[in-house]
Amino acid sequence: MRNIDVNDVVDNATFNKFHWKVLFWCTLIIIFDGYDLVIYGVVLPLLMDQWGLNPYVAGLLGSSALFGMMFGAMSFGMLSDKLGRKKTIIMCVVLFSVTTVINGFATTPWEFGILRFIAGLGIGGVMPNVVSLMSEYSPKKSRSTLVALMFSGYAVGGMMSAGLGIWIVPNFGWEIMFYLAIVPMLILPFMLKFLPESVAFLMAQKREGEARSILQRVAQNRNITERDVLIVPPTTESKAPVLELFRDGRAMSTMMFWTAFFCCLLMVYALGSWLPKLMSSAGYALSSSLMFLMVLNVGAIVGAVGGGWLADRFSLRSVLVSFFLLGSGSLILLGYESPMWFLYTLMGIAGATTIGSQILLYAYVAQYYPTSIRSTGLGWASGIGRNGAIVGPMLGGTLLAMALPHQMNFLALAIPGAIATVAIALVDRKGLSRETRAQVGPVAAATTH
Repeated sequence: MRNIDVNDVVDNATFNKFHWKVLFWCTLIIIFDGYDLVIYGVVLPLLMDQWGLNPYVAGLLGSSALFGMMFGAMSFGMLSDKLGRKKTIIMCVVLFSVTTVINGFATTPWEFGILRFIAGLGIGGVMPNVVSLMSEYSPKKSRSTLVALMFSGYAVGGMMSAGLGIWIVPNFGWEIMFYLAIVPMLILPFMLKFLPESVAFLMAQKREGEARSILQRVAQNRNITERDVLIVPPTTESKAPVLELFRDGRAMSTMMFWTAFFCCLLMVYALGSWLPKLMSSAGYALSSSLMFLMVLNVGAIVGAVGGGWLADRFSLRSVLVSFFLLGSGSLILLGYESPMWFLYTLMGIAGATTIGSQILLYAYVAQYYPTSIRSTGLGWASGIGRNGAIVGPMLGGTLLAMALPHQMNFLALAIPGAIATVAIALVDRKGLSRETRAQVGPVAAATTH
């Protein structure tokens, strides 16, 4: 009979078919998530014309899904610690998929806004849970890369939404874009079969047989028998898990994470909701304006994967600081008239360093907090950040209504990047508890200093 440390098994596992399966399903879910969220920016110009929306109302409609995301991220993040990652993820997928399909039948802005809010609950709830699941099963030497690669699915979904929108919206109307959200429901049985449950949750539920079976697939080179005793590092039980985010020296870093999430999500969703309209207002055709949105998401994939690769070799903090600085600079330059190739290049850099930074922030938070409060930490950081996401579309509508010079619009969107730079620079590894350092491991922990 042996005592086997669960975290040690995962940290030192060799990447295999099991990891590919987790990466595939988590990425696919995030692709659906990204598609569903970017739809609004794609259909916004047509909706404003069809329903006669002014910029303020259009901004509020854009924020309705983000209000839902804020509540969804916080509530489903904590709920998964009790119900399990898998069950919560499935619930969220069903919620945002079904509601988005129904959204295509909306006939008034009021109906549209309510349905977007409900869909937002599922969209926001799924994000912290798939990040947490991917982080839990990733070998420590490639954890940042795998989480970032998985989360790049958000940009893939956004790119699909923009690409399909270029062809579908002008020819068939905006409703078709929402009907396509039925696809996740068609593959739901496969998600139920192949998506694994969290080992930490299974151990907490005394389901050691299932946990042992999963661990054997995680580390195929190890022989884990029924006589072996699985050990999970002890955690402190708390009736108020949110308060744990401020204990053991984590208070300052928690506040800085929340600030960075707020600023980053403000930039991401202001651009996602208003970029086509801002560019068309500056004189670009609708198809060209939607192409800017596609380039933004292509850049996000490069930024997420490249940023994850850099983070595993250097430091998540230094990569994020550099990204936020580059993002602010590219947004400022976008406001000035330039050759089209240069504008596309700047847009790609903006996508890599804004949406890419959002993805890296999730990876940073997932590595910072111990397993017992990881989903809570991710959920609350994402939830607080959703306030920035809510402000973003409203800010875009306000800027458009004020009829400011083109460069002033992008300057206003660049300021949050400077604030996020300072916030991430103030995150300190000294706030990590001993438990967190043990769970993160030496390589992953090195990314937090």
